[in-house]
Amino acid sequence: MPWFRWLVLGLMLQALAISPASAGNRVALVVGNAAYQHAPALANPANDAADIAKVLTAAGFDVTLSVDLNRRAFLDKLHDFTRTLDGADTVVLFYAGHGLQVSGYNYLVPVDAKLDSARDLDFETVGVNFVLRQLEVGRKGKTSIVFLDACRDNPLSRNLARSMGARGAAVGKGLAEVQTGVGTFIAYSTQPGNVALDGSGRNSPFTQALEVHITEPGKNLTSVMIEVRNDVLKATDGRQVPWDHSALTKEFYFQRPDQPARASAAATGTGNRGLIQARLRAIEEQTKSKSDRKQTLGLVKLEQLKERVRQIGEAIRTDRQRIFDARNQRRRATGSGKPPNREVGAIQMQIARRSVEKKALQKQIARLNAELGQSAALDK
Repeated sequence: MPWFRWLVLGLMLQALAISPASAGNRVALVVGNAAYQHAPALANPANDAADIAKVLTAAGFDVTLSVDLNRRAFLDKLHDFTRTLDGADTVVLFYAGHGLQVSGYNYLVPVDAKLDSARDLDFETVGVNFVLRQLEVGRKGKTSIVFLDACRDNPLSRNLARSMGARGAAVGKGLAEVQTGVGTFIAYSTQPGNVALDGSGRNSPFTQALEVHITEPGKNLTSVMIEVRNDVLKATDGRQVPWDHSALTKEFYFQRPDQPARASAAATGTGNRGLIQARLRAIEEQTKSKSDRKQTLGLVKLEQLKERVRQIGEAIRTDRQRIFDARNQRRRATGSGKPPNREVGAIQMQIARRSVEKKALQKQIARLNAELGQSAALDK
């Protein structure tokens, strides 16, 4: 199951390759919706999301990767993600899956959407304008980047148009162009009002090109998109033209000229490669006889939760060391081992928050282990 291997690798690279300095400054939400319940499954979005998550992690982003979200899970994931935005200089949202436009407004389609009538739009989809507002609010002077590989031929759009009768003409092909707020860049896999190709390989033409050019050092976002556009034009014989709208106020680089070494190390998992490969083999052995997609994705989620618990444990130990160092520094400077209350209080509050998160994650792990029928011995 090659798609699964890449998905797990993307998740584990996310957990293992982020440097503390970059994690607070660059965050990304990557979503791939493929297993639609009321439309044929899509071949590539899970791969697209996993591969983009991998290259964004290599570029120093703290990545949240999610696959096959229903509407409730989509909104919850987006809500959780917005809580990380205050300290982020750059935010990226990548979405692969079905999308549609109605009366000039764009909507992302969760896997459980049915869309029997126009009224269902607000209840069963996620509006792009709503998403953009969440990325922009309170972030004046900062950068938000959105990639929408969501212009595929959509049977749900056709069903909706038929249900609307004479008003069905409001359901357009592909996505409509959106005017973004200051500091936001939005890119579409093809020009407004057109349908993108899903591709015959592992990835869509748009994602395949984007994955390649994000990793190239020294190219700003505009240059990346020019290269992506040229690659997609070539791959689709001119039928698909990636489109973008920019309201950026400064240049943005995924990889600056002086950063290729860090990106390369993250991409290959330097120092952790053996651990990643070993864990991948262990997971694959567990899932060889399981064809249930939900079970497989559950195992991936389990690995992600465990790695997050490990990270939090390390962060708590680092915080405790900071308190110890502050006391030693205070003792050397004043003869008193008591550090400033404000400094210690801030660190202790951070430890408390991390501990609460760790306990919540451990409960999730226990529930997921029970659901997957795994014994505690597998975790040791």
